Amino acid sequence: MIKRYDIDSIDNRDPRMIELGMRLFDKMTRWYFRSEVKGLERVPKGAGLFVANHNAGMLSPDTYLFCAALYRKLGLDEVPYGLGHEVAISLPLLHQFIVPLGAVRASHENAHKLFEKERKVLVYPGGDLDSVRPFRHRNRIIFGPRRGYIKLALREGVPIIPVVAAGAHSTMMVLDDGRWLAELLRLDRWLRMKVCPIALSIPWGLTVGMVPPHIPWRTRILIDILEPIHFDAYGPDKAEDLAYVESCHDLVHSRMEGALQRLLEERKSF
Repeated sequence: MIKRYDIDSIDNRDPRMIELGMRLFDKMTRWYFRSEVKGLERVPKGAGLFVANHNAGMLSPDTYLFCAALYRKLGLDEVPYGLGHEVAISLPLLHQFIVPLGAVRASHENAHKLFEKERKVLVYPGGDLDSVRPFRHRNRIIFGPRRGYIKLALREGVPIIPVVAAGAHSTMMVLDDGRWLAELLRLDRWLRMKVCPIALSIPWGLTVGMVPPHIPWRTRILIDILEPIHFDAYGPDKAEDLAYVESCHDLVHSRMEGALQRLLEERKSF
């Protein structure tokens, strides 16, 4: 029987499975993507919220490269738990793989439980909008209107640690994010998804809908962990101050966009 996990539990992570993944895939994956993870020395001790741009749909190779680098350099305790879309982390096979690595249902309650234990949490504010943005926007960071990550950091009093990846979205080609199709099919109502991408990937060719895990096109992936961001004020009242929340978001997003452009220039010179 295939084991099913409680996706609201923070006790599912399996250190043995993480260690096995390091041994089996780490070196090969780093070689394939010619990857480099910078800024590991900037990771603070204790609770913190990693905020990253999202790439390549469910495959998200930069997530693995980032977490593997943390594991090698800083150990298991500094590898974040990931807040994931409940539909995605409940899919058969993906569920059995990703939950033991530390995925939990995305909610402020689950994040709170982790912060109480001085753990770090990884969130992708752009979600599906960012992860399947059209190929012409591959060098942008698209968070859309979502500000829950800022409100979470303000309520919990934790720093935001921006993580920026360049190159990972080139492992497949999204022709169109299909927002119009998602609206037509009412996917937002049934699956809480605002996109229905039309994409090209190996070996699936042309697909409509979320791209299954695919064979990534070889591309160089660079990742930079930026300096932690500490806001001027924290607390539940600040999390309800929409103007303050927006100013905090603008700060995070602008720093990440600047870092992305620097990484893109570095990729060109390789």
